Amino acid sequence: MSSVHNAQSARSASTAVLLAAVVLIGLNLRPFITGVGPLAADISQATGLDLKGISLLTLVPMLLMGVFAFAGPVLQARIGGRLSMMAALGLLVVGSFLRLFTTNGWQLVGTAALLGLGAAVVQAVLPGVVKRQLPQHVGVVMGLYSAMLMGGGALGAQVSPWVAAVSGTWHIGLAWMALPAALALALVARYLPRDVPILPARLSLAAYLRRPRVWLLMVCFGLVNGGYSTTVAWLAPFYREYGWSASASGGLLAYLSVCQALTAISLPILARKGKDRRPWLWLALAMQAAGFAGLAFWPLAAPLIWAMLLGAGLGGCFALSLIVALDHLPDPTQAGTLSALMQGGGFLIAAMPPWIVAALHESTGGFSAGWVMHLGCAVVVAILYWRVSPASYARGMNMASKTANVGK
Repeated sequence: MSSVHNAQSARSASTAVLLAAVVLIGLNLRPFITGVGPLAADISQATGLDLKGISLLTLVPMLLMGVFAFAGPVLQARIGGRLSMMAALGLLVVGSFLRLFTTNGWQLVGTAALLGLGAAVVQAVLPGVVKRQLPQHVGVVMGLYSAMLMGGGALGAQVSPWVAAVSGTWHIGLAWMALPAALALALVARYLPRDVPILPARLSLAAYLRRPRVWLLMVCFGLVNGGYSTTVAWLAPFYREYGWSASASGGLLAYLSVCQALTAISLPILARKGKDRRPWLWLALAMQAAGFAGLAFWPLAAPLIWAMLLGAGLGGCFALSLIVALDHLPDPTQAGTLSALMQGGGFLIAAMPPWIVAALHESTGGFSAGWVMHLGCAVVVAILYWRVSPASYARGMNMASKTANVGK
């Protein structure tokens, strides 16, 4: 009896440590993006970067999140999730620390590339690790991860301008993020279970990419996260054009991120009782549409309401999209690969909207056209998700029997 109790206690302790790792890892994946917007004016003045140049600080990480997400399945197969995440978190530490010493815009973009690469590997590997370690709680844990990811965004938006004001330099306002990344690295190195590499010979990425369902998931994920990348890049500068301070505009972004975190964890919990996640996805998309419409047509009527609606919609949709991808396949390795590919193609799409909105700003003199563009994207995604019913999972990803023959 005592041995059973000890085994249960050991499992509970292991689960608690894994959840703590998920929390700390998630908190580190967005501050380096959301911390830029409130400091954009100071960065531009010091480095000479214009709006398109500032947009690269969001575009480059998102682009790398897309490109290197495709390497996630290979990394997990060859060296395992633990070592992959340790290397990735090390890049987050180094990239943030180097921002203390950047003297021009291109050096800053280079640090953004390091940070984007680190975040890309973590995002590609972690879902498969969660499905393998906690197969009975995937929805709740991925909701927790998404909530912490969004909470990290709130942390960056709020803390970065405060640290910059206290220290007197935007360099420290960005470089402080090395500290929580170092803590996450230490936790993963010490406590994440060692995993046995899985040879990927019987799993071909081409087999996934031949499935239209994979491309549909990529497009939906990309269009939603394009709204996120645009919002974190330009919401604060948008309101600074109306005379808001860096702290006030950063606070608005922080409220948005808090609402993202709340729905990222609450909507998956609400959706866990049924297999069909689409009603909750449509609710999240409706909130996005309302937020973008408010920013486009009535920006000064209720800025906090628009930001909160937008955050709630973006956060819920992000978490549910990850869960829907994992729902498609029962095998953890295959489901993790699908999630990585969805994120890879999705972040490639999501990288471009901040630059597009900067170009629209130059041609129209304001951000309204960009907000309207994302309103349209929310409508398109709502229509596309009509096809993603649970009954279609097996038909859309009918590859369990075929992947064993790939490469033979």
